[in-house]
Amino acid sequence: MGLSRIVKAAIAVSVLAVTGANAQSLAERNELLFQQLQDIRGLSNAEINRVRTIFANSPNGWMGQGNPAVTRHPFTPEEAAARIGGTVEQVQASYRNREFERICGGPYMVPLYDPETETPRDATACADMFEYPNIPMVYPVVWVRANEAAQLCAAEGGRIGDAHEWEGAAAGQLLPPDYPFDRVRGMGMSAAVNTIRNWHNNHYANTRGTYSIGAWQSGVCATGSFKNASCNGGSFQGCGSNTYPAGSFPACQSPLGVYDIDGNAAEHMNLPLAEDQMASAGSTTLGVTEMKGSWFIWDTIRAHEHWARWRAPFWHGTRVMSEASHRNYHLGFRCFRDVQ
Repeated sequence: MGLSRIVKAAIAVSVLAVTGANAQSLAERNELLFQQLQDIRGLSNAEINRVRTIFANSPNGWMGQGNPAVTRHPFTPEEAAARIGGTVEQVQASYRNREFERICGGPYMVPLYDPETETPRDATACADMFEYPNIPMVYPVVWVRANEAAQLCAAEGGRIGDAHEWEGAAAGQLLPPDYPFDRVRGMGMSAAVNTIRNWHNNHYANTRGTYSIGAWQSGVCATGSFKNASCNGGSFQGCGSNTYPAGSFPACQSPLGVYDIDGNAAEHMNLPLAEDQMASAGSTTLGVTEMKGSWFIWDTIRAHEHWARWRAPFWHGTRVMSEASHRNYHLGFRCFRDVQ
């Protein structure tokens, strides 16, 4: 009998661990990534072809799991799985939730809802459990622009999330959209972002210091890695994407079951400045960029404030769909999906 697709994918991961992540070129690692998307997540040939095209069209060809020449991951997938207590395949299986899969329509997704008034079956949207490619024991994709993140989510039938959805996923309670659109009509982009951000952060000031894991505890999330000595401002040549395999820290989950929303990669998100820019309402033109979450050395370097419902300054800000939107070595994304 032939090997199952999932077993073959696990063998490929084992080969990667044995040969060393840094022994492979970025193109070779991306080929493994595409295989895992199809074998483990079940993407169709058409979806994989769309994903391949987006990767191929990315400027400089940097999109992937980090520059292999300088990236030094703290754990291999095998090592991460062994710490949890199993093989890569066993840990991947342990993260499956059949009820959530029935609600969301696929593996490794979590319903978003308000536990005070709703159940998971009331959810109208789901979030990926992990940062893209949304597979446990696989490193997150970085060096991806916001427009590419939106395109990759759409390539497999999902979408980028709105800021309030990410915040609900992190805090463990999805609340209604809270954007004061009436206050920002007619404003320029930066002024509108600052107005919406300041209103929101003041409104949720009582939640400051509350993370996906509650009160912060060092070592619980993927925040204990290191920054390369050669990393001087975020260059591809000098900065290693020294991330952990997704799901390496099972306790790093929100009350709704979203993992690694603190630590590992920071995440692109959509901040709408008007009703017709809300991804959750079907917009494909979208709003402006916001970077969410902390990164893989946050226990050592806290470069900025961060908490579950915090909204960031307009760092490197553009429209989400701008071809000049920001990318760097510790910035990734996760996808969201409307419940059908």
